[in-house]
Amino acid sequence: MFAVLALITLSACSDPPPPIAVGEGMITVLNQTDQDWKEVLVTVNDHFRGFVPVLKANGRANAPLNQFSTGHGQRWVGGTPVRTVDVTAKSADGTEVKMTYGREEKSR
Repeated sequence: MFAVLALITLSACSDPPPPIAVGEGMITVLNQTDQDWKEVLVTVNDHFRGFVPVLKANGRANAPLNQFSTGHGQRWVGGTPVRTVDVTAKSADGTEVKMTYGREEKSR
C-alpha cells in the first residue's frame, strides 16, 4: 500500500513532459494549455512538414516521421537524424503558438 502511495506522490511532483518529444521514428506534440489549437504545422529539419487540423486542449498528437514530406513531395528517409522541430498553431482565442525543439539560442 505504501509503495502505491509513494508512486502516486512521485508522479504528482514530477516535471511535466516536454511539449515536443522525438523518439523511435515519432514526433509527439503536447498541447499543455486549456485551449484547443487549430492549424497545427509541424516542421522537421526545416523542410519536412506535417499538419494537424485541431489539437485539443491538454491533447497529444503523435506523428510518424515517415508521414512527413517536403513541399516538393520528398518523403522522410528513415535513419535521418532529427535536428530541429518547429511547431506553429493558433489557439482558440487567436493567439499564435510557437514551440521549438533542438534550437538553442545563439550567444551574442
